[in-house]
Amino acid sequence: MKRKDSEKKRHVVAWINKAEWDQVREYLYSKDCALQRNGLHRISAWKARYANSTPVAMDCTADLVRCQVLDRSEKLDSHDLVLLYGAALVRFTNLITERQQGKIARPLRRLAGNLNIPEWIINLRHDVTHRKLPALKWCRKGCEVILEWLQQEYWSRQLGGGPSADWEAQYGQELDLKQQEDELIARQKEKEAYKNARDLLISFEKERYDAYGGLHEGKDKNTWPDPLADMSWILAEIKHFSEEFDELLIDVLLEDGFLIPTSEQLSSLGCDTSDNDWFCPTEPKLPPAFLHFWLPLLKTLNSLCFIHLFLEKLFAELKLLSSEQSKHRKYYISGWISEVMRCNSKKSDYHFETKAQKKARMKDKIFLHRIQLRWQKLLSACLDAPCASTPHLLYLVLEDMDHPLPMETQQRLLQLCSIYTRTEHSEPDIEQEQWPIYTLESLHDKLQRSRCHGHPSQSEPQKKRTGEENKWSNAEVEKAELLQGSSWQLCIDEVLWKNYPLGKVPGQSDVPSCLMVDNYSTMSVFDQPVELESSTPQSVSGPSASTRTADGLLWSHSDLSKLKTGLQLF
Repeated sequence: MKRKDSEKKRHVVAWINKAEWDQVREYLYSKDCALQRNGLHRISAWKARYANSTPVAMDCTADLVRCQVLDRSEKLDSHDLVLLYGAALVRFTNLITERQQGKIARPLRRLAGNLNIPEWIINLRHDVTHRKLPALKWCRKGCEVILEWLQQEYWSRQLGGGPSADWEAQYGQELDLKQQEDELIARQKEKEAYKNARDLLISFEKERYDAYGGLHEGKDKNTWPDPLADMSWILAEIKHFSEEFDELLIDVLLEDGFLIPTSEQLSSLGCDTSDNDWFCPTEPKLPPAFLHFWLPLLKTLNSLCFIHLFLEKLFAELKLLSSEQSKHRKYYISGWISEVMRCNSKKSDYHFETKAQKKARMKDKIFLHRIQLRWQKLLSACLDAPCASTPHLLYLVLEDMDHPLPMETQQRLLQLCSIYTRTEHSEPDIEQEQWPIYTLESLHDKLQRSRCHGHPSQSEPQKKRTGEENKWSNAEVEKAELLQGSSWQLCIDEVLWKNYPLGKVPGQSDVPSCLMVDNYSTMSVFDQPVELESSTPQSVSGPSASTRTADGLLWSHSDLSKLKTGLQLF
């Protein structure tokens, strides 16, 4: 194992050996400009070998040493030197701290403190970048401090060897540890937020159950009192919590025991699960008492962003349940989608209701005013989550779209959705009875319905069909009688004539002599009967019709000779 670990740490370098490395380090940190130039030339050669993988510390050292060489040459004025030193300082701080930056930007002072870089170096870099240029003496001082830091943290460590020899690998490990620490802190924060969300929702449920238990027995079970003052602080806390953790709050709401009730919760609210008036998988509808139970919370969280996110989460959960057999959870997820869509419906079928009825109806809605939903996204999400209630949800989406699809497209889409989501035990709708038959199940259902109910109007067409069959059989008998005694026979067998070529019958051999008849008589051309060119046609019926004669021939001698010359015998 040790041998494998040592092999993983090996990598290709641009210098020959440690002696060359040590010599270049001495040249760079020498006070002689000629030696520093030699060191810079060697680093240029190394960079050519490294291509784009030159170590950051080596590149920054070469930039700073080049500034010192130009400064000692006295060929540049002070302003040019300040710009030169400033560019090298900014490049150093950016490249060194770049590897510690994560997905979220962090202050350079904090990153520099982790690397033991003096804070006044970061301030100097800030002045060069955003403020008035610093004095030349501070640029020279900063260059010396940074070169000293690079010698201790990079050049000296390379000669020392051991696990801390690779400076970049060391700080890369520190970065990984920092990222792991941040991820751990984020997970802990998420766990605490999840626990707070559950505690708040459980407190809300407890207050609502207490309010329900305090109702008088004579009142309607579906009638709930207004939220008490003791519950107002719970709703305010949930509202404040949702501003930061809205997705987490909705995820907790969709867990069993909250918006997905258990059988104990339904029985405690007086909801009879055996009542089929509201429990219909094809058209889900929430029990009134259960809907009123959660209305205060949903009205408190009501906002455009919450409704959008709530619908997206509901459709995503319904898609996950498409391959499962949990009918209870599917029903209530679909029921909440249907309830939200009804609140946003464009229909106004309540023209004749009184003000009291309208007030009671509006009181039972999650939100009152119509909002702009993401219809295309909802349409795709609905089709991606097939279940028994998908046709109903798809109908609500298509009906309430601000820019609806063509009516023919809507009908075809609803038909395809109904075909795809239909099961053996699903009852056919009345509107679907007129649709074409696409599956065997629909064909069997239609036959059973016709047998059970019976259609008296079908007796007359059936009689007509029987009479036509009798006429057909009589015609076949007459044809068979006419062909008696001849070489031809009427075939009554079910033969696929398309499998036989033209002029060939089943059982016929490929020998041409089989087409010759046994008894035949010769007749000259001149003795053959011809048809008169008269204006009074004569009807001929059957093979035993009388022959017709004429004064002249249809064919002349020249025509017959031409036919004989063009005749080919096989």
